[in-house]
Amino acid sequence: MEKLNTIKIEVAYAKVDKQAIVHLTMPLGTTALQAIEISKMLEQFPEINWEVNKIGIFSKPCRFDTVLREQDRVEIYRPLIADPKEVRKRRAAQNAPPKRDSKETS
Repeated sequence: MEKLNTIKIEVAYAKVDKQAIVHLTMPLGTTALQAIEISKMLEQFPEINWEVNKIGIFSKPCRFDTVLREQDRVEIYRPLIADPKEVRKRRAAQNAPPKRDSKETS
């Protein structure tokens, strides 16, 4: 039986070719940074750098001192490879109908 003063959480990190999710039971009051440290993600993925990698809980950015709640998933984010706005613009341009010659008459 679980103690009432603990929470179950996850810490997740994903690269293109490898991902890890660590399930933890932690004391109430645990912060996101404490969970990351206990998960040993930094040992498994030494490329994580806090100057470029940010964190969040279920896709919402959070601070390292955020106190976790039951069933939270702390996510470590990789830097973006491409700007999403530029990718959408390129995709839209590729799918746009061909421009009509202004000399054509209808």
